[in-house]
Amino acid sequence: MFPKSRKELPRMSVDVATAKVRKMVQRESRGWGDLDNAMQRLEARYGLPFWTLWHLRKGKAKTVEGSMLARINAAYLDMCQGQAQNLLHEIKTDAAADDDLDSDIAAELEALVAKIKAKKERAA
Repeated sequence: MFPKSRKELPRMSVDVATAKVRKMVQRESRGWGDLDNAMQRLEARYGLPFWTLWHLRKGKAKTVEGSMLARINAAYLDMCQGQAQNLLHEIKTDAAADDDLDSDIAAELEALVAKIKAKKERAA
């Protein structure tokens, strides 16, 4: 169904961007009082402007450009891929050679990493 007005279209992308930025800042943060530092690290790593992150995280942004939404999506996928790879490495490192459960989980994580990588390539 089409939105009733043009103002409804940008709001959907702002909500998506806000949710992803909040998740990225939460995952990047090292604890209470580290939110600004976390946003600075995200800015340095992904080239996302600090104040754009700040406005989105606070819910104050009214619009998000399509290119910025694409950059936020790419950064979010990169963080997800990194987390999946870290978990995979941890499971492979800690796993006993004969533990079937760990090998099943490792196989699922490898498939997840491959899916994320494919999605990143399609988005680029």
